[in-house]
Amino acid sequence: MALLELSGVSKRFGAVAALTNINLDVERGEVHCLLGENGAGKSTLCNLIFGVHKPTAGTISFGGAPFAPEGPADALRQGIGMVHQHFSLVGTMTVVENLMMGRTSAILDAGQVVARMKRLADEYKLEVDPWRVVRDLSVGERQQVEIIKCLLGDPKLLVLDEPTAVLPPSEVDAFLTVCRRVADDGRGVILVTHKLAEISKVADRTTVLRQGTVIETVPMEGADMRALVRSMIGHEIQTGGDGVLAATLGLADAPAAGSAPAAAQRPAAGARGGKPALELKGVSFRDAAGVTRLDDVTLQVRPGEVVGIAGVEGNGQSELGAILAGLERASAGSIVVDGTDLTAASPKEITATGVGIVPEDRHAVAVVSELSISENMFLGATKRFSRFGLLDRAAMKKEATALMREFDVRASNADAPMSSLSGGNQQKAVLARELTLSPLKLLLAAQPTRGLDVSAVEAVYSRIQAARDKGLGVLLISSELNELIAVSDRVAVMYRGRIVGEMEATASNREAIGSMMSGHA
Repeated sequence: MALLELSGVSKRFGAVAALTNINLDVERGEVHCLLGENGAGKSTLCNLIFGVHKPTAGTISFGGAPFAPEGPADALRQGIGMVHQHFSLVGTMTVVENLMMGRTSAILDAGQVVARMKRLADEYKLEVDPWRVVRDLSVGERQQVEIIKCLLGDPKLLVLDEPTAVLPPSEVDAFLTVCRRVADDGRGVILVTHKLAEISKVADRTTVLRQGTVIETVPMEGADMRALVRSMIGHEIQTGGDGVLAATLGLADAPAAGSAPAAAQRPAAGARGGKPALELKGVSFRDAAGVTRLDDVTLQVRPGEVVGIAGVEGNGQSELGAILAGLERASAGSIVVDGTDLTAASPKEITATGVGIVPEDRHAVAVVSELSISENMFLGATKRFSRFGLLDRAAMKKEATALMREFDVRASNADAPMSSLSGGNQQKAVLARELTLSPLKLLLAAQPTRGLDVSAVEAVYSRIQAARDKGLGVLLISSELNELIAVSDRVAVMYRGRIVGEMEATASNREAIGSMMSGHA
């Protein structure tokens, strides 16, 4: 008998069918992965299982009995825990204080909670200090706290919705190992992801969702990964050209950027002459606590090339991106874009000079989620639509609609709130805004595909490559080494705030680049 079973489950939100006739079962001791693009219905399905939503049709059974929770608290009581992509922890409180929140008075003693936490940590090989303040923890440590928080309730089923989307690569394997241990303990695990490398490491079975329906459920032993992708996106994977999608998925036949036919036909970077698109000389940065985050960074990006910045997260990439966007100011050194010194420039001045910015945290910095798509697409450019002191919203909507069509931003219309878009469509809208700046001399793209599904990754990078091929200089910061090698012309490696090496972006250099990322010359 399956631990969890969904039979003919559907869910509608008004006229929109989010899920249609879902049949799914999860066994005890199994890691069952849900694979699908953004908008495929994965999160909706998880929220049905966790009691956030109620099904419009169909039945759910759990442990052999009908299951219809009144809400998440009821689902928890019945033995289902869920870890969401975005953390639900209070940053100013300690780990143990977070674990005590919402618990009954019977276990409100901090000593008892710490003792139980340590038993779980030992059992599942987790390392978290109960007395540390949450805001001081790394992303991976916070994720471990979320898991412990769920395991304190002794759930029979653990639902993990895109948990690795926020993790740096160095912490993903450790997280997947924890998932395996939880399942081997006799619990069921539902893991939502769109990364095939993760699925191949940990999944027993995988269910593919597309447009709210189950396409197939397959055992992972001997599974054809390319066939899984075809089921997920509805078409064959690109293997020619730059092969960005294949590289992102970790498929063996993905060509490196330097070997792609398009690269051979493109003029060599800098062949058009002129000034460097970006020149960094001796850029250093000390944070508010006096810690050196960047140390003597010197780098040049020429027109018509993509320079990738590789490195394990926390080695200065975020600080470099913030300085180039004008959100922080360098402690030393100079920043020059197309001959213009922007070392002490404000974000407004940087944009006016012709620097497009795709920041790593689009929710916090790149968009205003409460505003419409059209308003977000022309943030900082509303003067273009000003008539006698009034905003010509019809003209702005018309131009935004044209950009949405050109960049394949999928939404009901340009007046829809930005918050209504999937992550991939939000990122395409940000790209549309930044790549249509006039003038445009340099694009800074920091973690542009974080949290995106494979089709959105392909769309984002095809736009970046097209801009590069037209002569734009691009600085690409990413923690995804496969993507960097597939998209970049050169890769510079950052380690402890310094650039420790630079290589051509070819598959043959992957091992050497990875070695430099670990601090080895």
